[in-house]
Amino acid sequence: MRITSRKAFAGLATLGASALVLAGCAAAPEESENPSAEPGAEAPSDFVPCMVSDAGGFDDNSFNELGLTGLERASEELGVTPITVESADESAYAPNITNLVDQGCNLIVTVGFLLAEATIEAANENPDINFAIIDDQLDADQDGAPDVENGKPIVFDTAQAAFLAGYAAASYSETGVVGTFGGIQIPPVTIFMDGFYDGVQYYNEETGENVEVVGWDKETGSFTGGFAAGTEARQAAQTLIDQNADVILPVGGPIYTSAAEAIRDANEGGANIALIGVDADVYETDPSVADLLLTSIRKQVDAGVEEVVLGAAGGEFDNSLFVGTLENEGVGLAPFHDFEDKVDPELQGKLDELRQMIIDGEITVESPSSPQQ
Repeated sequence: MRITSRKAFAGLATLGASALVLAGCAAAPEESENPSAEPGAEAPSDFVPCMVSDAGGFDDNSFNELGLTGLERASEELGVTPITVESADESAYAPNITNLVDQGCNLIVTVGFLLAEATIEAANENPDINFAIIDDQLDADQDGAPDVENGKPIVFDTAQAAFLAGYAAASYSETGVVGTFGGIQIPPVTIFMDGFYDGVQYYNEETGENVEVVGWDKETGSFTGGFAAGTEARQAAQTLIDQNADVILPVGGPIYTSAAEAIRDANEGGANIALIGVDADVYETDPSVADLLLTSIRKQVDAGVEEVVLGAAGGEFDNSLFVGTLENEGVGLAPFHDFEDKVDPELQGKLDELRQMIIDGEITVESPSSPQQ
């Protein structure tokens, strides 16, 4: 478990990485504000912002849809028409980017870690076009800086918010078992699972309980191999249910819908299992599963995209990282909504306290997948 309390271990080197991340974060903008362009400002008449989805598509009720929302919000403010293209599968990523280059896009936003290679290649081949990517640092050579000057990473330290979700799940659990599974074992997925795992461990240390996490131990775990809803995702959820988990965190866009199906079947049989969403507040984006949701781990993809698009339109584009954290509200935990009366009345106050401790550096939540600057 990589959790450090500064009160107990002041000065440990493990604080360094998180301190760097927090120190270098760009502030998440208010919904109607942008530091790079004045509200209502018009873009140059030839400015064309564009976006390529990953295989989850723009209707995933998750980070693709949030990215599209940010693009559309910025485009409306600028008075321009964006161009978007969905990717049917991974083989479409590079051709779709090329398609947007050919259509005269000035800024191309690619959605997801899996588009990194194609994004770097296109940025190198088209130095006059700006690129941005969600959930990757564009640092294939791992030297700590983006590999291209015209590529901007939009990344999120979601381990911080997932830590709070893990603590909440452990507090809520009646069976003493909570579970998580992912789509593909890549950093934007495992960062959620790492934070969730550590939040449960912190709860155990603080309360003396022994809530177990199944599906992930910060090294190995359960993954479906993709981000599509279907048999694999439902079976992964069922495996956790069979291990007595009564809170389940699926990480990977639409796979939560298959987990919800498994949970409903189990609950009809007398179980009492809750779901945790990711990226968006899924309670608001997908009413069909609202009654199952304990909470959601949010990352403000839409705000990050909006800021980058407005900045590019205003001539203020650079390749520094946009990093969403608890401190700048780029990540966070959604309300309990229908579960508000089902959780411990003191839980929200405790989560608020933990959130501030993370912001202040009194608790450091670390994941190998956390953004580094």
